[in-house]
Amino acid sequence: MGDRDVRRGLSAVVALLVTASLTACTVEAVTHADGEGSPAATTSAPRAEPSPAATGEPGLSAGAALDAVGRLEVKGRAPRTGYERDLFGEGWVDVDRNGCDTRNDVLGRDLTDVTTKPGTRGCVVLTGILLDPYSGATLAFVRGAATSSDVQVDHVVALADAWQKGAWQWDGPTRVAFANDPLNLLAVDGALNQQKGAGDAATWLPPSKPYRCAYVARQVAVKHAYGLWVTEAERDAMARVLTGCPAEPLPVATGPVPGAPPAPPSDDAVVPFASCADARAAGAAPVLRGDPGYGPHLDGDDDGVGCE
Repeated sequence: MGDRDVRRGLSAVVALLVTASLTACTVEAVTHADGEGSPAATTSAPRAEPSPAATGEPGLSAGAALDAVGRLEVKGRAPRTGYERDLFGEGWVDVDRNGCDTRNDVLGRDLTDVTTKPGTRGCVVLTGILLDPYSGATLAFVRGAATSSDVQVDHVVALADAWQKGAWQWDGPTRVAFANDPLNLLAVDGALNQQKGAGDAATWLPPSKPYRCAYVARQVAVKHAYGLWVTEAERDAMARVLTGCPAEPLPVATGPVPGAPPAPPSDDAVVPFASCADARAAGAAPVLRGDPGYGPHLDGDDDGVGCE
């Protein structure tokens, strides 16, 4: 069978999977990336809609992820112009008012055999074991300036990807909520997280093939919840993966309702030290990123270690 026949056959499959409102098109190869500079088709208002779990929308929170692919809007990728990580908030915040930042919440959720730093009310994770979903390998997490990055918290829908597919239109609170939403966060192998970068389903998939269905389903859930669009190549890649697991459920949102402002600090939340002198006086220096008391103003070289 020639390449032209393969592409025609695959286009027919995709056309059956997506909704009638989407135009069937020739499927691009999964490794083909859209040009970052291609303009968005429209400049409609931001759509930070409530998640399916929050609204009870039938067929989404408990339905098949494959069905939800057809509900995603398909448009071109907007330019990356203006994107900065800080537009999604400076580091991790305490969105659920439990006195613990999001990174440590996710580590506590995804790791086993967890130990925590004394005096942090069980917040700061010191050690643990991760069954890495992206590789299938078992990794040991040890907190420290030289080891913390071995296990990283990945935005399943990358912040830069979200920016180019709708988040550039959002206000600040919506971006902070998105960056700290547990639905969009996984503890993973640090090297694979760096390899993925800002890739979408058309340009990067986890090496562990058994996990690809759950991974793509989570991306679909996040993009639907926040009204983010997808490119044709991305939509086709999502459909291609989920065709192999048509009963894959759509993950249920468990975090704050999209679009809601981040919660103010709880009474138990620890604010950053005002200065390194204060950190040293409290016996807390050096202060690692994610530790209670850490703040970017204490970390002049932005290496994750303040008051060195």
